[in-house]
Amino acid sequence: MVVDSHIAVIGAGSWGTTVANVVAQNQPTILWARRTELAEQITTRHENIDYLRGVVLTQSLSCSAKLQDVVRNASIVMMAVPSNGFREVLIEVAKYISDGVPLVSLAKGLERETLKRMSEVVADELTGHPVAVLTGPNLAHEILAGQPAATVVACTDDLVAKQIQASLTRPTLRVYTNRDVVGCEIGGVVKNVIAIASGIVEGMGFGDNSKATLITRGLAEMSRLGVVLGANPSTFTGLAGIGDVIATCASAQSRNNAVGVRLGKGESIESITGSMKMVAEGVRSSVSVLQLAQRHNIDMPITQQVAAVCEGTTSASDAMVQLMSRASKAELD
Repeated sequence: MVVDSHIAVIGAGSWGTTVANVVAQNQPTILWARRTELAEQITTRHENIDYLRGVVLTQSLSCSAKLQDVVRNASIVMMAVPSNGFREVLIEVAKYISDGVPLVSLAKGLERETLKRMSEVVADELTGHPVAVLTGPNLAHEILAGQPAATVVACTDDLVAKQIQASLTRPTLRVYTNRDVVGCEIGGVVKNVIAIASGIVEGMGFGDNSKATLITRGLAEMSRLGVVLGANPSTFTGLAGIGDVIATCASAQSRNNAVGVRLGKGESIESITGSMKMVAEGVRSSVSVLQLAQRHNIDMPITQQVAAVCEGTTSASDAMVQLMSRASKAELD
């Protein structure tokens, strides 16, 4: 199966399938799944039972387990692979992608070994390809249901950004562009850590004051890290920053928030992750974000405590005590 001038989406999890379903309503799209049976299910039955049970996908979306067929002749390649396997799959994609084809990262994480953002991983493995990032307050089930939403395409090449923007725009999905790739990626990574912390607060039975405090101070950590890496501070007041944080911290659909709630109720991280079919990026990212912050001498106390809870070295209740007993300071320091 080879289609000329199509868009390739690599990764048939909930978000990859959702994005492919959106794009397929605008132009030919092929989704890549690791498993042949899942590819056949999506193509012939128009459903992804493992990740999106009960959702009927657009009939124009096709899926294949043959990576070369999906990537060859693609005009855009979108990578919906979790950060821990991103480089491995990208190396395979590089064998088949045409020269100059834009690559879009849909992942919200850091590579654990290198602490690199996904756009930096792409730069390592694919030279001469424009790199973009898709991010924002985008919960898969709401997008699939056609509820009004917005998303952000971050790319330093304006023409490429507009090409990707056009491929994703739908009557119920408004797509913005942003040249701040660093800020948009850092927002997407750190918001998962904040969501775990917000879930912990909820799981411990605390109310809206506690959650608002946690989210606001988490945004301050996100901004501090992003700015030192070269991000535009305004990005964190937009869809890729506060927008994504609100959606992820407020929704029961958020895997990261759900992990936090269970941690706050005293469940072990091993029990939680062992029961999950889909990846909660913040569990892995919390340690990586903390290491990146330490590399640049940035203070991120919430991230530090989330990482400790996710590693099982402290409890949620002890983490809360540590945060509340910190020395007093000026808010804007």
